[in-house]
Amino acid sequence: MIETPSVDSSSDRRLLIVDDDAPFRDRLARAMEKRGFAVATAADEDDAGEAIAAHQPTHAVLDLRLEKGFGLDIVPVIRAQNPDARIVILTSYGNIATAVAAVKAGAVDYLAKPADADEIESALLASGDDKPPPPEQPMSPDRVRWEHIQRVYELCDRNVSETARRLNMHRRTLQRILAKRSPH
Repeated sequence: MIETPSVDSSSDRRLLIVDDDAPFRDRLARAMEKRGFAVATAADEDDAGEAIAAHQPTHAVLDLRLEKGFGLDIVPVIRAQNPDARIVILTSYGNIATAVAAVKAGAVDYLAKPADADEIESALLASGDDKPPPPEQPMSPDRVRWEHIQRVYELCDRNVSETARRLNMHRRTLQRILAKRSPH
């Protein structure tokens, strides 16, 4: 389902939100409208393509893992339509490998859920010179392991069998690890 408002194309704050979590997507859309954005929403990669064509976003917030599709696959579509678009990736499955992939694809920031509207707005409107504050706590050993597994998974083009082979791990074990949220 796509929701695209009728907006003047000269507006400089056209935001596309792509997330398969409908309550979160709707709350974020309302919050961003209150902050002066003209908002269009989409639930999956197919709807996002239609919304990009109709809405021509200058800003985008994309969920990394969608029920139908992958948020990183939407980044080049937005970049092709508007090379200057400010794109933020949101995810519940945060890891260094996907953060690097998001930045390489053209995202300007990468935020872990639950991110609030203030954090998202700051990321969307930050200048290129702004640096995030350093982390309050270093990564735990479990988190370091998780990050390594995610990095190899991304380097293997999200191929579970190849990743399991390279990590010398059973494929089913790897699938269980990938299905879980990242440790803190």
